Formats: sequence, structure tokens, C-alpha cells
Amino acid sequence: MTILTIATQPIDGQKPGTSGLRKKTRVFMQSHFVENFVQATLDAIGGAAGKTFVLGGDGRYFSPQVAQVILRMCAANGAAKVIVGQDALLSTPAASHLIRLNKTDGGFIMSASHNPGGLDEDFGLKFNTANGGPAPESLTDAIHDATTRITEYLILEAHDVDLAAIGETRLGDMVVEVVDPVIDYANLMETLFDFPKLRDMFAAGFRMRFDAMCAITGPYATEILERRLGAPEGTVVNGTPLPDFGGMHPDPNPTWAKDLMDVMFGPDAPDFGAASDGDGDRNMVVGKNTYVSPSDSLAVLAANAHLAPGYRSGIAGVARSMPTSAAADRVAEALGVEAFETPTGWKFFGNLLDAGRVTLCGEESFGTGSDHVREKDGLWAVLLWLNILAERGQNVAEILADHWAKYGRNYYSRHDYEALPTVLANTIVDGLRARLAELPGTDVAGMTIAAADDFAYTDPVDSSVAKHQGLRVSFTDGSRFVIRLSGTGTEGATLRLYLERYVAGPDNLHLDVQDALAPVIGAAESLASIRAVTRRDAPDVVT
Repeated sequence: MTILTIATQPIDGQKPGTSGLRKKTRVFMQSHFVENFVQATLDAIGGAAGKTFVLGGDGRYFSPQVAQVILRMCAANGAAKVIVGQDALLSTPAASHLIRLNKTDGGFIMSASHNPGGLDEDFGLKFNTANGGPAPESLTDAIHDATTRITEYLILEAHDVDLAAIGETRLGDMVVEVVDPVIDYANLMETLFDFPKLRDMFAAGFRMRFDAMCAITGPYATEILERRLGAPEGTVVNGTPLPDFGGMHPDPNPTWAKDLMDVMFGPDAPDFGAASDGDGDRNMVVGKNTYVSPSDSLAVLAANAHLAPGYRSGIAGVARSMPTSAAADRVAEALGVEAFETPTGWKFFGNLLDAGRVTLCGEESFGTGSDHVREKDGLWAVLLWLNILAERGQNVAEILADHWAKYGRNYYSRHDYEALPTVLANTIVDGLRARLAELPGTDVAGMTIAAADDFAYTDPVDSSVAKHQGLRVSFTDGSRFVIRLSGTGTEGATLRLYLERYVAGPDNLHLDVQDALAPVIGAAESLASIRAVTRRDAPDVVT
């Protein structure tokens, strides 16, 4: 086996976004594209010599080829070992757990998360650090800088490694250990939740439907729900990961998980429904005729986490992304623990988790997790919900009703305008940003603006600063809207409008969400002119 030094030159567009580098698959397939980015990553972390990494992904199209490139490049750069999920498969939370469990120096995750997969769809690659979490901005900036200066990369000339066979082999001087992608993660879940109680609940006739959306969570959900907890065979649907996700859009929300919604709002609905995304880090939770918003889900989990064995001693604090509703803040206040508001992106939770300041974290984009790993974790959230249901002996609707009666209700929704021409999206954002200073004290749609700003965050642990994280407009009645551009798309721009209105109760706690938010929607349109500028009558996705 020979180490080759290949001459190359910088390729534009290799700046990692909110969670790694995401592009169309055909872009990743261009000559030197993957190799440049991998070499830049290894250079940015101080080289690979003597280090151990984890490697896996959600199985989307082109993953097997990229896995072999990463292995040969790690070997050529002097890595001691790479731990790979069998067939290069690992959910993102499982990869985070393996990094932490084996005390490795980080890991490569091949995924574009909830984005569609296939030759003409999306691919992604990101590096997680030794704490198991996504690379912080300081590292992603260093990776991008390295991509602009690269002149060569190292790669081992070798045959492909057999990633179907569990066990150890060698690639040059580097050890490649292929592991079962599910077992370690499933074992971790058994330490956090009351599996005997959950088995009893299923044995008593509890019915559930878990839609894995032909993505990575299928094998994990099948092992845990059907095999370890005894849920009936067929509880997990679309459970086989496919390179193109079976043509599905693996984003667990009411729009893309419509089949699940139809079942849960149908005449013979199960007791509980859930879905996860491409790489397994997101979740949607649905009760019988009851949709649970991600913001409400985070708040309910925070209020009830002590019912699960792994959290019996209580939680240290709660963190949420800025666009996520303040429902969890009210729970934190009642519990007497800290609450934090961070920019969007799981990497911003890492310091808080490592410092022990928070136990639970969540984003409105269907992501929740805890300090058991350093990624959001879709199946973990589902299991915590199941544990709460088993302990309280109530259904989802009853738990939500009790929660709102105690804490009030934060009506909340997100409106996505997808694949916009970038110039139009920037026109909307830049136009509103230019007016922020003059808005406080003015009236719009019958409400008075209390504050308006461009959110900036100072990390309370390391004092790093993140600016321009979303435009916020708040009203004197506690309502607000937020506008920001998503960093997870690969085509055009996705404009996201977040809408929130708080009702203390006891009245008006069970209104239609969009009706309750109508004044805030009207105010946002009046100030930002989204529909007028985009010439779209409605958002593409409403969650």
C-alpha cells in the first residue's frame, strides 16, 4: 500500500453551515471535492497522526464511496484507528455516543440530516469533536480557511475495506474496527429509561406507530421498540434505510410525515405516534388526534424528565434555540433552574452541556436531546415521552392540557418559504433589519412593538460571540415573530418565519394554532412583506 500525495487546488463553496457541509450529491461527486474537504478538516484539527475517529452516516446515496475515501485519507494522514458503523451506518446521536464511549478524537458523519437523498438530491459531511458534538464555529471557520489554501492531499492507494463484516482489519498501519451500529446506543437507552415498565405498557395493549421514513432510525427503533420493549411487529414502519429514503423527504413534520398524521387522526388511531428524520436526530411526536409542537414537547419533557430513571435527580437547566418558544423557560422558572437562549444550531449547546449548566436542550426544528450525548436525539425523545406516558397513566392530549393549565400556553408555529431566489430572501431580511431601530413603540396590526433587534449571543462559558442570528420583533402583550434564513438547504434560500403568542389561561388554551396567531401573522406580513416580495400566497411548509 502506497501513500499518494495528490496535487489539488481550492474549490469554492466549501464553507460548513449550521451543521457541516451540505451540497447536492453531484457536487460532492466532483473530482477532488470530498478529498479537499476531508484533508482541510484533518489539517484544521491539527492533523490525524496517532488519533482515533468514528465514521458513519445515514446511508444516503454516495455514502459507501465517501466512507472509503475518508478511511484511506485517515490512514494516509497517520490515524491510529477508525471505528466504523457496519455498512458505514450510524445515526448521528449513535455516532456522538460512540465518540464519547470510546474517548476518540472526533468523528466524521455523512449526512444531510432531514434533506432528501439520492443522485439528484443532497449529501452532507460534518466533523464532530471529541466531546461528541458538532464542530464549533472556531473549528468550522478553520476548516473553511484550510479549503481556501489547500494545494495537496494525502490518500492511501488500497482496496476498499469490507464494511459489512464486524471486526478489526488493517488499512496500511491503521486499524479499522467495524461495529454493530445499534447495540451500544440501545444499551445506553436502557440506562436512561424504565424498560420493564415500558414492556408492561406494551404488553397491556398500548399501541404505537413509529415512522422511520426509510432512514437511519429504522434499525434502532426496531431493536428497541419491537425487540427489547415487546411492541408488536410492524410498530416500526418504513424501517429499512434506503439510499434515496424511498423517495421520501425524511423530515418529521406534519407536511412530510403526512402518512403518520393521517393514521394518528384517523378512525383507528394508535395511542402514540412518532417519526424521525434522515440521520435520526429529529423527532415528531403525535398523540391520538393530538399534534405536539416541538416547543411544547421540550417544555413537557423538561417538566416531567424526573419520571425517567436517568433523570430522577432532576435537571440542571434547560437551553433552547432563540426561535424556539419560551414554553420551556416557564418550566425552568418553576423548577428553579437556569434557562438559556442560544442561536440555532446544536453546536451552541455543547459548552452548556459540558459545563453541567443544562441537562435538556431543544430546537423548534423538531430537535430535542439531553446530556447523554452532544447531539439532538430523535429516538431518545420518543422514549422519554413513552416513559412519561407510562408513569402518568395519561394520554398525550391529557398531558398537554395539564401542562397548559399549569404554565399557560405558548401558541407557536413556523412558516417556511423554501427554495426562494437568494436575492428575494435577502431583500426581505435586509429590508426589515434596516428598520429595526425605528420599530419599538410603533403600532402594527393592533399591537404595540416593545423591542426589535438582530439577535446576538455571548456564550456564558467561553465568552465567544455569535452575531446576526435572526431578526426578532416582540410586542407588549408577549407575542413575537422571528425571521431568519436557514443554513441547512442546498438550493436557493429558505426563509423561516417563527410566530409566538403567549396565553396565560385559564381561558383560550385550546384555540386553533393558526387562528390564535393570526394577529402576529398579520403584523409580520405588514412589516416584512414576505408574501408580497416572494409573490407566494402561502408558505411551503407550516409546522
